[in-house]
Amino acid sequence: MTIRLYDTSARQIRDFTPLQPGCVSIYLCGATVQAAPHIGHIRSGLNFDIMRRWFEYRGYDVTFVRNVTDIDDKIIAKSADQNRPWWAIGYENERAFNDGYHALGCRPPTYEPRATGHITEMVEMMRGLIERGHAYEADGNVYFDVRSFPGYLELSNQELDNLQQPSGAGETGKRDPRDFAMWKAVKPGEPSWETPWGRGRPGWHLECSAMAHKYLGTAFDIHGGGLDLVFPHHENEIAQAKAYGDDFARYWVHNAWVTMSGEKMSKSLGNSVLVSEMVKRWRPIVLRYYLGTPHYRSMIEYSEEALREAESAFARIEGFVQRVVEKAGAVEPAPEVPLAFAEAMDDDLGVPQALAVVHTTVRQGNSALAADDKEAAVARLAEVRAMLGVLGLDPLDPQWAGEGDRGEDLHGVVDTLVRMVLDQREAARARKDWPTADAIRDQLGQSGLVIEDSPQGPRWSLGPR
Repeated sequence: MTIRLYDTSARQIRDFTPLQPGCVSIYLCGATVQAAPHIGHIRSGLNFDIMRRWFEYRGYDVTFVRNVTDIDDKIIAKSADQNRPWWAIGYENERAFNDGYHALGCRPPTYEPRATGHITEMVEMMRGLIERGHAYEADGNVYFDVRSFPGYLELSNQELDNLQQPSGAGETGKRDPRDFAMWKAVKPGEPSWETPWGRGRPGWHLECSAMAHKYLGTAFDIHGGGLDLVFPHHENEIAQAKAYGDDFARYWVHNAWVTMSGEKMSKSLGNSVLVSEMVKRWRPIVLRYYLGTPHYRSMIEYSEEALREAESAFARIEGFVQRVVEKAGAVEPAPEVPLAFAEAMDDDLGVPQALAVVHTTVRQGNSALAADDKEAAVARLAEVRAMLGVLGLDPLDPQWAGEGDRGEDLHGVVDTLVRMVLDQREAARARKDWPTADAIRDQLGQSGLVIEDSPQGPRWSLGPR
């Protein structure tokens, strides 16, 4: 058993070998909390939640760190526009992100540090970099000298001569326009902290280098984030950390975007789809299926039609689970997933191939039900639950308890009413009045109900919208 991952820095899939046997350390760039999350933001957390679950299934002890960037140019701009404290905006949106992660079944990280809680660590790192000749102070700013670090741009595979380094307002005194800010001098009305070089606030890249060092040490296994972070963020993180003396991350794993009309979903494009609104229209477990089952390195083109397809696909799985439970009672997950599922997951987290094994097993289970082979149906459900547990999609998991029925308080009332109509249909069938029986079934179908005739009698369920 060897897990293999695509390493952005190596530009190939590599066998995963942990620094410490039996343990995995993961640092994921989390939210910049200037606004509430859309589903593109949550995809990254969800992809790495599945990674974490698979490592845990394979017996690893996982330390998972996901940071919060709670000070940033955009947060400060929002503070000025809304005439609200920057920290209030950050905290409000941090809670919205955590609500989104929880709604879609992501487990809490081992540690979730905020940038503003680690100013001391950032100052220490800047002091060390200045002493080593990799950074310098100018006009109250502290910059990283990119020419001092020979490995700069190896992750993004760029040429230094062609580099266009993003710069913000007030970044004066640079020796080279390609140098990047680690610390920004104080400006009127902005939050600031005291340092040996004057008051100011941290640059984006410094935060993660300092927090990864504190929580995971000088070296750790996996650094993750969205594909858009390769440059400048992750490239600059590497430069700071390695110039400071850390070995830093051994594997770099990046998830692809959620797009709309071929463009990356973002607030600046005005095409964001907020998680808080999406969970009102779609069951959260369906959203998890939609965002989590494509390969993490594949783009997801958002559309209502694709969500409906995901809803229908998950309904087939959920329907099988419900039918077996109705027939056999509680069924515990199998101790091991099927071999084909494990092989797919070991191969760069091949969720689409793993999901194909789930659907094949569901079909086998449905065939067993049709043949009234209770033992085989129970065995298939045990395998399905084991696989869905790894993906965070087991409808019987307490995370989703009460979520699947869309209103448990109304279920009994609806069931009584539907049973009355089904009794009328059965009476029509008994007298061989097939047109009436078919008409009743069609009317129920138009109401959003799926009717299935089984050896135990007709059963109903809510169909996809």
